[in-house]
Amino acid sequence: MKRETHKSRLLSAVHETAQDLHKLAIIDKRRMREYDFLCFEPVSAYSADQIRALRERYRLSQAVMAAVLNTSLSTIQKWEIGDKHPAGPSLKLLSILDRKGLEALR
Repeated sequence: MKRETHKSRLLSAVHETAQDLHKLAIIDKRRMREYDFLCFEPVSAYSADQIRALRERYRLSQAVMAAVLNTSLSTIQKWEIGDKHPAGPSLKLLSILDRKGLEALR
C-alpha cells in the first residue's frame, strides 16, 4: 500500500474510517473520492529552480517538458524564470513527474 500523507492525525482517522465504510459498501465510490480529496495534503508549490532542476534531472528540453505536461513552451520558460507558477493540473503533473518519474506520465 502506498504511503499517504494526511493533514492531521484526526483526518487520518476520518479517512481510515471512510475507507472501512467504503469496503462495506456504506460509502459509494464518489463519496470516497471526496474524502480522499479533503483528507490529503495538497500538492506543494514548485519554485523556478525546482522546475528547472526537475527538467534537468530527466534530461528534457523545455519543449519536450512542455509536451509531456501538455502545456506550451512559453509556459515552461515563464515557470523557470519565475514569471508564472504552475497550478491545478500542471502542478499535479509536475508532482507526479517528481515523485514517480517520466514513465508515470506516458
